[in-house]
Amino acid sequence: MNTSKRKGKQKKNRSLKTWIVATLILSIIYVWLQQKGDIDNMWPGTPIQDAAPITGLHPVVAENEELLIRKTARRGIEIVITHGYRSSDEQDALFNQGRSSAGNIVTNARGGESYHNYGLAIDFALRTPEGDVVWDMERDDNKNGQADWMEVVELAKELGFTWGGDWANFPDYPHLQMDFGLSINELKRGKRPPETK
Repeated sequence: MNTSKRKGKQKKNRSLKTWIVATLILSIIYVWLQQKGDIDNMWPGTPIQDAAPITGLHPVVAENEELLIRKTARRGIEIVITHGYRSSDEQDALFNQGRSSAGNIVTNARGGESYHNYGLAIDFALRTPEGDVVWDMERDDNKNGQADWMEVVELAKELGFTWGGDWANFPDYPHLQMDFGLSINELKRGKRPPETK
């Protein structure tokens, strides 16, 4: 066998051995991480932790919802909270509205993709002096020269809410949320905000 063929064969054998050793080392690390319980944190889309099921508004959001109702009432504005926590099934039904069921499209978020599903969002409307519930952003029932809707938004922002009306791609004018710096993907993976401020 000539020298160049022998060197080529040796080089292939070294590459194969390197690949086998690398695969073996990675397998050992993978098994070790599984046993340690950290493997879920390595791969995108897997749970960070086991999270307790969510069944209502987060305590900080609920507290600020009540404060918002009281603060707007002091300004002569009555608001109605039309949505708070929503289950994933309820969110899917709302997503289907205007698509596979009757009505207008009101959301682009499927179940698990809305802050409502994690108890971190509320929707509001105004109650008129006649008792009607309206989504009229121009009304000024307290007659102070400012639209009541925007007064509610201003107070909500002071309390730490983010307003869906500020979203460029799909404004959601009744929507207020507190995301605590967490993305939907982090929430889906089990990360949760602290129970207190």
